[in-house]
Amino acid sequence: LGAERRARLPPGEMGWPLVGGMWAFLRAFKSGKPDAFIASFVRRFGRTGVYRSFMFSSPTVLVTTAEGCKQVLMDDDAFVTGWPKATVALVGPRSFVAMPHDEHRRIRKLTAAPINGFDALTGYLPFIDSTVTSSLRAWADHGGSVEFLTELRRMTFKIIVQIFLGGADQATTRALERSYTELNYGMRAMAINLPGFAYRGALRARRRLVAVLQGVLDERRAARAKGVSGGGVDMMDRLIEAQDERGRRLDDDEIIDVLVMYLNAGHESSGHITMWATVFLQENPDMFARAKAEQEAIMRSIPSSQRGLTLRDFRKMEYLSQVIDETLRLVNISFVSFRQATRDVFVNGYLIPKGWKVQLWYRSVHMDPQVYPDPTKFDPLRWEGHSPRAGTFL
Repeated sequence: LGAERRARLPPGEMGWPLVGGMWAFLRAFKSGKPDAFIASFVRRFGRTGVYRSFMFSSPTVLVTTAEGCKQVLMDDDAFVTGWPKATVALVGPRSFVAMPHDEHRRIRKLTAAPINGFDALTGYLPFIDSTVTSSLRAWADHGGSVEFLTELRRMTFKIIVQIFLGGADQATTRALERSYTELNYGMRAMAINLPGFAYRGALRARRRLVAVLQGVLDERRAARAKGVSGGGVDMMDRLIEAQDERGRRLDDDEIIDVLVMYLNAGHESSGHITMWATVFLQENPDMFARAKAEQEAIMRSIPSSQRGLTLRDFRKMEYLSQVIDETLRLVNISFVSFRQATRDVFVNGYLIPKGWKVQLWYRSVHMDPQVYPDPTKFDPLRWEGHSPRAGTFL
């Protein structure tokens, strides 16, 4: 970098050769005290909000303040996605984690309506409702204890597979679940492709996952060529049909990588957040009673002619929404995201050199007492009438 540019870098340390700060990072998370990693930088170098280190095989700047995260996330000229090699290889080079900005916008536009549109959500609700109800009944009838997170992940995986691959049979669903679970273990691991390491096993799992999805794709395309319709339209059908304003369609690699990415975003986080919300409500009986009373009031307001819940009913769940937001703040599953500088740029007065990776530590923002008073306390009412400033709720 040269002496002048090096002098303008954030404080920090690059750690051991090749390994950098990864041992300290992994040790903090294995210890059950994830905040210890960033806390060590604050203790040694002060509250500068940005620090330098060597992470996931790259020189990296860690950004830990709301203002810094907002600047990086909103500057599409100075920063592009910069996820670790392991994540890109496992989710896929044609997925959102590796796309250039314009392509990312195009694919999001093509896939947003089938996932979050009013008609799509209305169509998904009956299946979600029946799946959750049957899962709860099965756990109650089990007669003993169940491993709650495992069962939640299984339930949310069943829902997301139905949304993406409508008529997938049980064998396909089980094959996808087994492969995805192994793939997920290596998602944020160090990219060491040697026997015994999580990354190597995850690469094998991705190959199996791709083979299953490719098989379904081949069947769909063959059926279309024969003019055979499978009935309902799912996410895969919509991706096959999608075309941009120039008439360009997605190829198989793009469809598969988008599906693998949405499998991760659509069920992994949902399962974990549902578990933590349940834990927090169980630990706070007064909050549980209030959330339950709100649900009972909504149920009483549903006319007898209506079957199941509607989106209008969900919009009445104001306190439960506060519970979920507070859960997301306290245990955000996406605790960090990754960018890369396209040119020299300054954040908080410090230089991020061109080509360096940037880690945005969402958890540090959510646990900052200047942003959220008494941040370790679970307090859904902090969201009552509160609209968070840009960059403070990530």
